[in-house]
Amino acid sequence: MTTDAAAAIAAGRTALGIELGSTRIKAVLTGPGHAPLAVGSSDWENQFVDRRWTYSLEAVWAGLQESVAALAEDVHRRHGVRLAGVGALGVSAMMHGYLAFDADGALLTPFRTWRNTDTGPSAERLSAEFGVNIPHRWSVAHLYQAVLDGEEHLGRLAHLTTLAGYVHWQLTGERVLGIGDASGMFPIEAGTGAWSAPMLDRFDRLAAEAGVEVGLADLLPRIAVAGETAGELTSAGVALLDPTGRLLRAGTPLCPPEGDAGTGMVATNSVAPRTGNVSAGTSIFAMVVLEGDLTGTHREIDLVTTPAGDPVAMVHCNNGASELDAWVGLFTEFAGALGAAADPSAVFEVLFRAALDGAPDGGGLLAYNYLSGEPITGLEEGRPLFVRSPGSRFDLATFMRTHLFASLATLRIGMDVLQKTEGVRLDRMFAHGGLFRTEGVAERFLAAAIDTPVSVGDVAAEGGAWGIAVLAAFAAAGGGRPPGQSLAEYLDDEVFAGAALRTTDPDPDDVAGFDAFVQRYVAGLAVERAAVTSL
Repeated sequence: MTTDAAAAIAAGRTALGIELGSTRIKAVLTGPGHAPLAVGSSDWENQFVDRRWTYSLEAVWAGLQESVAALAEDVHRRHGVRLAGVGALGVSAMMHGYLAFDADGALLTPFRTWRNTDTGPSAERLSAEFGVNIPHRWSVAHLYQAVLDGEEHLGRLAHLTTLAGYVHWQLTGERVLGIGDASGMFPIEAGTGAWSAPMLDRFDRLAAEAGVEVGLADLLPRIAVAGETAGELTSAGVALLDPTGRLLRAGTPLCPPEGDAGTGMVATNSVAPRTGNVSAGTSIFAMVVLEGDLTGTHREIDLVTTPAGDPVAMVHCNNGASELDAWVGLFTEFAGALGAAADPSAVFEVLFRAALDGAPDGGGLLAYNYLSGEPITGLEEGRPLFVRSPGSRFDLATFMRTHLFASLATLRIGMDVLQKTEGVRLDRMFAHGGLFRTEGVAERFLAAAIDTPVSVGDVAAEGGAWGIAVLAAFAAAGGGRPPGQSLAEYLDDEVFAGAALRTTDPDPDDVAGFDAFVQRYVAGLAVERAAVTSL
């Protein structure tokens, strides 16, 4: 395998996928058959500056360079060759948010990420005007909130994009966005794959009523779909990713930049109707590919698309595994204080497995993992909480089960709208992300939360960075693919054929236990709201 991989790397029969996640920037190199050949990563964290969550653009490029350099080192370590170019490249990143630039390409405000929930008035007004749900984190909600707030920078605004769109633009000079990522900026017109023209006109009128001339159609990127090429790496782009100039080559084709939701769908083979996936990291969200239109508008549900443009219902929760990480860090510190220093991954394993023996309903314990606001439950800010009553069952197993249940509870609230109110049916639900690294734990609790079998696959372990590498290879294959081959067919026939999966069916006791827990969770939201007000 190493000899074959080395030959593929030397010949450039590879694809490089890079994804900027919420806590890590990751690069994955794939070869023939889409097998991961090498990985590299860099950790980063958002900052809370002037009451907004942000990342600096300097951190973007420092992290990208570190990830590419680490990948090149991994190539040499594993395969004994030096990386000197790739066959195709793709960029993915966290969806939504607000990156606004002037005509000279200067950033007008610090990057406002998906995690910000100060856009409530904007989201409410746009949802009512458009007749579709416009969530707090969508780019258009950030833009209209800036209009409502009379922000000075709007008079100089020339270009609006997402994080993936920004990086792609700097690498290629092309202001383009994959349709999946685009669908989290502004509504897409069904059947055309274009920005909704009536809603563009309505937005401009709303802005004008507030005294701001916008011309939104001219601010947004061009939309592209999976399978298209979206520019080539320029010499300036090479320098941004690799200051040495030795690892990448100008002229490398790029696929359309995509959001992490879309690449997660690719990484779990969930782009066909009645398939879905759950991605769990700093945030947690479910993507369910629809067979038809929903009957109503729901604030818990975004309507977005797959990278190929098919309709998707998205349940996005701002708060995922970060609070779990914090508790694991505390237990790791405690172990060290006892003189039994342990690797955090080992502590995760022990604590997650302990949760399997906890009380099925959480034993009367209650936790909220809200580090930031949570629109699904109507909270603009968050306060992590752990609450118990005097008679509750307080042991390590039940404590950990409660925190794992809490990381899934808001997702369950949104999925109830899809599964129970709308009657959406799922043939399969895949799961990926850090929450599912300990085999047999989080997927068991997710299966209970949504009362649906949950599958986890080894291929998806590399996540969205691998998914965007697959999309890059799909675009680069171009005319070499069978005529009319869809993305779903490509994934079924050429990427996931024979892939090993482990599937967990819902356990009736776990289902009943989660039902009881979520009732207590909803009733206790008044405590969380009081904490936000008082603390």
